[in-house]
Amino acid sequence: MKMILILNGPNLNMLGLREPDIYGHKTLKCIETSCLNLCRELKSAVEFRQTNSEAQMIEWIHQARNRADGIIINAGAWTHTSIAILDALIAAEVPVIEVHISNIHRREVFRNKSYISSVALAVMVGFGSEGYMMAIGHFSRMFNQGSEVE
Repeated sequence: MKMILILNGPNLNMLGLREPDIYGHKTLKCIETSCLNLCRELKSAVEFRQTNSEAQMIEWIHQARNRADGIIINAGAWTHTSIAILDALIAAEVPVIEVHISNIHRREVFRNKSYISSVALAVMVGFGSEGYMMAIGHFSRMFNQGSEVE
């Protein structure tokens, strides 16, 4: 059974409350439940985590090196600022899919730059919470085919 680690960064614990016109009304707990259900259907193990601590995020990424088959990450604002998270993802040597609920390219200019995209196999941007499901589906297809999906 393949293991997917789903990591969420700062302020994502406020989904459903924070700027619902941008991020929607679903809570992170609702997204977690959907992810767990889909992974169960696809026979993949999953861990779903959120932190407002960059140090904690880096520790989780380091731990993934020996335990996860793929990382789905919504790094929130760290996407645009954290070379440390980029370096941790490189060191983990685990396939990465980047997820953003909103279309970061239609927002403030500083959100257009993602440090994570350079190491991601795929980037799900602007699909709302469905981006997580798309990322899980991509990993599932990849795991079943034994290589990156074209």
